[in-house]
Amino acid sequence: MIPADRWLGSLLAGAVGDALGGPVEFLHIDTIRERFGPRGATGYADAYGGPGRITDDTQMTLFTLEAMVRGHVGRRLGYFEQQPASVVQHAYQRWYHTQGVPWHRAGGSYAMEAEPDGWLVREPGLFHRRAPGSTVLTALKGFADGRDRGTLSERLNDSKGCGAVMRAAPCALWSEDPLDAFVVAAQAGALTHGHPSGYLTAGALAFLVHRLLDGADLPSALVEVRTELVTWDDSAETVEALDKAVKLAEVGRPTPEAIAAELGGGWVGEEALAIGVCAALTATDLADGLLLAVNHSGDSDSTGAICGNLLGAVHGVGAIPEHWLADLELREVIERIGRDSLVEFSQTNSLDVADWQQRYPAW
Repeated sequence: MIPADRWLGSLLAGAVGDALGGPVEFLHIDTIRERFGPRGATGYADAYGGPGRITDDTQMTLFTLEAMVRGHVGRRLGYFEQQPASVVQHAYQRWYHTQGVPWHRAGGSYAMEAEPDGWLVREPGLFHRRAPGSTVLTALKGFADGRDRGTLSERLNDSKGCGAVMRAAPCALWSEDPLDAFVVAAQAGALTHGHPSGYLTAGALAFLVHRLLDGADLPSALVEVRTELVTWDDSAETVEALDKAVKLAEVGRPTPEAIAAELGGGWVGEEALAIGVCAALTATDLADGLLLAVNHSGDSDSTGAICGNLLGAVHGVGAIPEHWLADLELREVIERIGRDSLVEFSQTNSLDVADWQQRYPAW
């Protein structure tokens, strides 16, 4: 049974970390300190029209979660048994539509109907461009134009940007086996990012969230995911980054300067995962971890989101400061799909719920 409080905590804390990091993304730590004081950012700041606004990281995480739910519906109905990469691709084309692209151009082979289906894509609050990554946009445009989707063996590009790992946490739900979750997340990452450090980091995050939800502590889960990673080709870069994160955490709470020197800026997959992991390992509590994860010279929203996914899975919703939750954009949407996913992946027969298959079509 999936622990509801900690699953919702993972989703919400990931979104909070994203919203904390959005205003300071792209800023050097010296500029952050000049703007917010010697401690850096200590709460939400205005970005994208107000405080607490999410970025493309949370948008894509929500569509990944929707794909997990819809794929699971399809699997239970017997429509397919394979991994849900095609369902995830469909979800990402719906997200691409929210970025200002008409559905007949965004949907590609999925644009058989005049409008995209499901409830999530009809949420007006998702129709905002929040600095989406160029790699993701290019990959989804390519699919919309008729190109085959990216796979682990047929790679679209050589990108290892963090746009795959930052959206991967929901893949933890797909199976009771964390190795299945790893594979599903890696496949989802490969839809847009062809470098192993792009998609393997996505697999690693899903694995870690799965194990944390199952009751493992983070150090133990890191040992387990390392054991899995070393069996994959071209995983050395990801393994090395995680090893550096653990080593830096063993010294104590890192400074932003130490994060930059040892782990990088988080712009690429292995760096973003390493920073999120290091912050989670050294945090005194969830709020402390999120602030540590966003106050550095780099991709602060992605590292904040990753750290939030991890710490939320450990500590649950109650560990998130209420004033951060109160001001979080689309909190109700996040909670709604989070609770719906618990229904779909529980022993309850969600197919008996009224209008379930209209809300979550099985493809």
